[in-house]
Amino acid sequence: MLRFILRRLFSGVVLVFVISTIAYLLLYLGGGDIARSILGESATAATVAQKAHSLGLDRPVLEQYFGWLGHAVTGNLGSSWFTGQAVSAAVSARVGVTLSLVLGATLISAVVSIIIGVWAAARRGWIDRSVQLLSVVGVAVPGFLIALGLVTVFAINLKWFKPTGFVQFASSPSGWIATATLPILALAIGGIAGVTAQVRGSVIDALRQDYVRTLRSRGLPRNRVVFKHVLRNAGGPALAVLAVQFVGLLGGAVIVEQIFAIPGLGQVAVTATSQGDIPLVMGLVVVTAIIVVVVNLLIDLLQGWLNPKVRLA
Repeated sequence: MLRFILRRLFSGVVLVFVISTIAYLLLYLGGGDIARSILGESATAATVAQKAHSLGLDRPVLEQYFGWLGHAVTGNLGSSWFTGQAVSAAVSARVGVTLSLVLGATLISAVVSIIIGVWAAARRGWIDRSVQLLSVVGVAVPGFLIALGLVTVFAINLKWFKPTGFVQFASSPSGWIATATLPILALAIGGIAGVTAQVRGSVIDALRQDYVRTLRSRGLPRNRVVFKHVLRNAGGPALAVLAVQFVGLLGGAVIVEQIFAIPGLGQVAVTATSQGDIPLVMGLVVVTAIIVVVVNLLIDLLQGWLNPKVRLA
């Protein structure tokens, strides 16, 4: 198991390095005149040149990147070029907000998808066809339309929840529920549709295996066979889809946070990208990549626990 974890960690480190390299080069190529953007159009050419020199923008791109990388591996992600705030402080102040939304949506997607997917696979017929139809509709509807619909119905018309803003759970659990429920549901609905289809397909395939017929012939109840044996064997593909879904929810959180005016990573990512604030954008890229690597490592460990063959592959 230790070797399995070390292999995954090594591949995760390589992935973070590759992503950071590609992101830095893309930002550099499309950054424009960042010094001019910081100082404004009224700044003189000499002032702009001095600002570019102080930021190191007049150095070769590879020299800039490896300079940033050398500091990043020590935990120093630099400071924002526009606000002067430390990137680590700006990201850490917002990462908890985004993770609370994404983790909440992932948890809801997993629980609801397992229940509906197993139900559809075990109850073939109109129930199964209805679940398939709803899954297609859920995947096809854009997330921002779901978010706008939830705001209109439950926040504006019924006034059950707050339409905008965010309250930390530690400050007020009831306030967190009032402000986080709709964003989490907006993220989860599309995820439920995708994961449900995978769970349904995996359970149907598992139900056709010989061991299921053997267990049933020995008199084991159907529910026990499904939830103790079938679901464990069908869990691997579903977990893989859930990991991909988590990454998609991180991207979807950018739009949802804009709609609900939530101060998360999505909000600062939009601002930093539009300004060309390379240190802040790179900090967001690195933190997001690390989160994805950690989540995929946890999924791999769960798959290895469910299926020992994964550890041997």
